[in-house]
Amino acid sequence: MNRLRNKPFAPMLLAMAAGSVLALFPPAGLAQVISTQEHAFRVVKIAAGLEHPWGLAFLPDGRMLVTERPGRLRIVGKDGKLDPQPVSGLPQIAAAGQGGLLDVALHPRFSENSLVYFSFTARGEGGVGTEVARGKFSGNRLENVQVLFRQHPKGSTGRHFGSRLVFDREGFLYMTLGDRGEQDRAQKPDDHAGSVIRLHDDGRVPKDNPFVGKPGWKPEKYTLGNRNVQGAALHPQSGILWAHEHGPQGGDEVNVIRAGVNYGWPVITYGVEYVIGTRIGEGTHKPGMAQPVHYWVPSIAPSGMAFYTGDKFPRWRGDLFVGALRDQMLVRLKLDGEKVVREERMLKNALGRIRDVRNGPDGYLYLLTDESNGVLARLEPAGS
Repeated sequence: MNRLRNKPFAPMLLAMAAGSVLALFPPAGLAQVISTQEHAFRVVKIAAGLEHPWGLAFLPDGRMLVTERPGRLRIVGKDGKLDPQPVSGLPQIAAAGQGGLLDVALHPRFSENSLVYFSFTARGEGGVGTEVARGKFSGNRLENVQVLFRQHPKGSTGRHFGSRLVFDREGFLYMTLGDRGEQDRAQKPDDHAGSVIRLHDDGRVPKDNPFVGKPGWKPEKYTLGNRNVQGAALHPQSGILWAHEHGPQGGDEVNVIRAGVNYGWPVITYGVEYVIGTRIGEGTHKPGMAQPVHYWVPSIAPSGMAFYTGDKFPRWRGDLFVGALRDQMLVRLKLDGEKVVREERMLKNALGRIRDVRNGPDGYLYLLTDESNGVLARLEPAGS
């Protein structure tokens, strides 16, 4: 829409665009019913006016925390009202390119300690890199903010920062990173880029991390060979971390994340070089490198993911939901163990670039759209 602002017909087009949004989000009770293979639902807008929202966390009192990539942490009330004042107390954030304020997560014992964790990009020696910090949430600010992890080395590009934050059932914190647009870094043992990081909740390195004590290896690394992981969630039965990552031109992947595994990038991939379409690396398979659970060719540009565990959509229970930026859609993957047996594509070009997907504590499915006027929305059963 930015390209239309200086055109004489811009007001008309903007009005048409606004009309399409209003059509998708009419007054309560009148939202359009969308039919899918298993359920019919309505898309209900909770809040708008978010600038490139990236991550979402649910507070115990019913409010929500939403990150905006330019560097603001926002509060959305139980009534959907967006607090005009961002949360204060965040460190300086280097918001440029694909970087900025990224994911947000609550400590598993948030009700006791009020700790909020967030990932962001920051400047330092050698350029910019992804970091994770935590602070005590008090009123409308974060107090006693501590940086727990700094990516090293940093880099000069504005691409592929990751990043999602997930706590597992034992209280370990997982942080996903991208290769920073420098693909060979994903295979380097002394480089955090292109990997999943595993930490204690206070930033200490767990003694059982797979590369602890191995000469030349970063001890925080849990995996390697990941291109740019922007979706991660715990499997509801196994408790194992699953993640998806962007491929190049094709080759987006869903992976089960296990200690010490090499996921292959850029040695093996189902994608090809942008524009010219030439092969990357050595092909699609190599001994000692993991195959994805599922992959997409052409790319869907996945971002955000959640296993649905609620009671509002019973036939979706256990399914994996993935947001997609490229085709502006929500993808549902039906699973049989660690095998994808069915894929359904929903909301294509209807809502916007879906950046994050969350399973809400109320049983609804929540979405964030990556737009300059981004939306927090939820899916509600058509009969509700």
